[in-house]
Amino acid sequence: MTIRRAMRQMSVSAERSGVGQGEALSDPGSDEATRPRDEAESTGPGLLQAVLARENMQQAWKRVRANKGAAGIDGLDIDQTAERLRSAWPAIREHLLSGTYRPQPVRRVTIPKPDGGERELGIPRVTDRLIQQALLQVLQPILDPTFRPPQLWLSAGTKCTWSRSCGASLCAIGPAGGRGCGPGEVL
Repeated sequence: MTIRRAMRQMSVSAERSGVGQGEALSDPGSDEATRPRDEAESTGPGLLQAVLARENMQQAWKRVRANKGAAGIDGLDIDQTAERLRSAWPAIREHLLSGTYRPQPVRRVTIPKPDGGERELGIPRVTDRLIQQALLQVLQPILDPTFRPPQLWLSAGTKCTWSRSCGASLCAIGPAGGRGCGPGEVL
């Protein structure tokens, strides 16, 4: 921004109208965050019910199963955990609803790094991964409503760097006409 343009900006106190409107703080001298105006006092139980809803848990289970992760500290793989959850899920659900559920410690393993070293990796139990996935599916759209999948991270005027090897022939973003771009093309 040039100095001349900066000097033409309106001063806060003298020339701006509508003080106290919008999302900005009403007290310009304070940097305190305030409660959202439209939020109910207690949204926790409703969110937890959404997390534990049958459809959400089924979708979470599909994702956990698709990831084909290793067994956690309890030694139970995905199929063994499925058998265990048939009988143990009502008790786990009650612990979650009452706030007394505690995830188990993660299993620590070391994996080789490409440069020859090793790094430690923590593997949670399959049950804990299921609960984490169910929470993610409900909370992510609320906490990050502006999230866009990676194929939409391009903006107009940027060059598409996707290769045809990724399986996508067109980027999903494009001008108002809806046309995407191929690799190397500019929007």
